[in-house]
Amino acid sequence: MNLETEAYETQSKRWPASGRHVLAHFDRDSIVVYQAYRPSIGRYAIEHGRFGGADFSFSRMSWVKPNFLWMMYRCGWGTKPGQEIVLGLRLPRRFFDSLLSKAVPSSFTPDLHPSREAWQSAVETSEVRLQWDPDHSPSGRGLERRAIQLGLRGATLEAFATREIIEVIDMTAFVASQRPHARDGATDLRTPVEYVYTPGLYAAEQRRSP
Repeated sequence: MNLETEAYETQSKRWPASGRHVLAHFDRDSIVVYQAYRPSIGRYAIEHGRFGGADFSFSRMSWVKPNFLWMMYRCGWGTKPGQEIVLGLRLPRRFFDSLLSKAVPSSFTPDLHPSREAWQSAVETSEVRLQWDPDHSPSGRGLERRAIQLGLRGATLEAFATREIIEVIDMTAFVASQRPHARDGATDLRTPVEYVYTPGLYAAEQRRSP
């Protein structure tokens, strides 16, 4: 698996305990998001480096999560039916930042929209949906910290699924190897290295480059 990992016990001490944060594995140019699928969809993506095939739907909203442990909670560490193949999907930071800039929250936020009607109109027309959900500990216990997930549809989903993926990382075996250690207080659990991600820094770094 081409993804650096670190002891969860070490990482959790540097992560914020509360608030809304994009925790992610990223470098100068790319960021990794996670999804889990049934074998037919997951194996197609692994073999072709993109999504497609008979079982992948471009007409439904597809949710991506940059936070590994939120994905583990959602897929039951790869044990839930239809979520057995866990994928890490490396995306350009410029593309991920564009998703954040276009995202409309799933619930009404007065600070962002002047009325419920304006918010509802934005939800209906936007191709990117945003949700802040409780983050979770390795055992699945809910935390005060909030984790982000983004729902993609339409042309944005097509771009994500077929053109913007830099690398498809099969994480299924790694997830299975760490599943026995997925308990609170574990000292032997390893997870992908994650830090708080700040949107927009990619563009700023590019402008500063010679």
